Amino acid sequence: MSDLRPAELARYSRHVLLPEIGESGQTKLKRAKVLVIGAGGLGSPAALYLAAAGVGIIGIADFDRVEESNLHRQLLHRDANVGELKTTSAKQCLAETNPLIEIREHSEGITAENAEAIFHDYDVIVDGTDNFGARYLNNDAAVRAKRALVFGSVYKFEGQVSVFAPHLGGPCYRCLFPNPPPAGSVPGCGEVGVLGALCGVIGSWQALEAIKLITGAGEPLIGRLLVYDALNASTSTLPFQAQSDCRACSDSASVEPLQAAEYEAIVCPAPPKTNSMTDSEYPLEINVTEAKAILDDPHTKARLIDVREPHEFAICSIEGGQQIPMRQIPEHVSELPRDEHLLIHCHHGGRSLRVTQYLREQGFTAVTNVDGGIDAWAQLIEPELMRY
Repeated sequence: MSDLRPAELARYSRHVLLPEIGESGQTKLKRAKVLVIGAGGLGSPAALYLAAAGVGIIGIADFDRVEESNLHRQLLHRDANVGELKTTSAKQCLAETNPLIEIREHSEGITAENAEAIFHDYDVIVDGTDNFGARYLNNDAAVRAKRALVFGSVYKFEGQVSVFAPHLGGPCYRCLFPNPPPAGSVPGCGEVGVLGALCGVIGSWQALEAIKLITGAGEPLIGRLLVYDALNASTSTLPFQAQSDCRACSDSASVEPLQAAEYEAIVCPAPPKTNSMTDSEYPLEINVTEAKAILDDPHTKARLIDVREPHEFAICSIEGGQQIPMRQIPEHVSELPRDEHLLIHCHHGGRSLRVTQYLREQGFTAVTNVDGGIDAWAQLIEPELMRY
């Protein structure tokens, strides 16, 4: 039965004309509640199309604030919104897009403590996060809440989309990717870049899958991973099945409460334990506050090595830092001093950790990664530095 008002019938008339949607499908959209996790590159187009489509209640979960470097791909935000909470900026934009719907803010983001409770309040979950810890958390919570999870990811010029819904007979994210990759092995878009328009393609695809789930139109990507290559303008669809030993959705899956430490460890694993005097004196990783103390100590011979790319160095840099891009480190190994404490840093700490490990393999003992990189330095040490 329809409860659409004349103004809604007029606004959504092109949907109503589609036999697969019709007035009944549009009514389902009006009554639906969709949670979009991440008001970023994927969440922006997904939320915009869901709002325009008339989804009655849209939740936006994100704890971050708008930065200038977001604006080339995160179309929910404008230059005037820099510094605002992303949820606040997103709510303003979506309300202007469609004043007939309700927008809910979850500015604390999704955590192990609140995920299940929040997911129970929505019909479909759209995952627009960009790190593996969040993806595994969102998957595990969605499985427990019996909610379909619309997955999307982008890397350079490639995007992926799927729908995880064990309660509908399909597999989950852990069935496809049982174990996360080693920390730092897959650089984020802040390190390798991402094409803004690609986010638009994948985020829109996620909105489309959510609409199909709500209205019953077509066949959702349950048990199928769609891969899009933007450079070649090609797509492929890879089938995958539920795993009988899946730790999230199998019959033997744990029902213990979700533990934040597990998902945090995926993003930031503890450094390997060691009893050597060398590692005790020169730890594998330190934070930016510890790095500054070492650099400021007149009795310590220390050198800061910046392994970011030249264009990143031009945006902001730490005074006294020596710039050697990560890709050029092997050819400069012979020039690096072995009698100084080398502090390696990059944007967030991923590239620099790999360089630190590489140099240790080359026999350097006094070499340490600066966890958090220049982004953490800008937040905690020099707030006047431009962030990106």
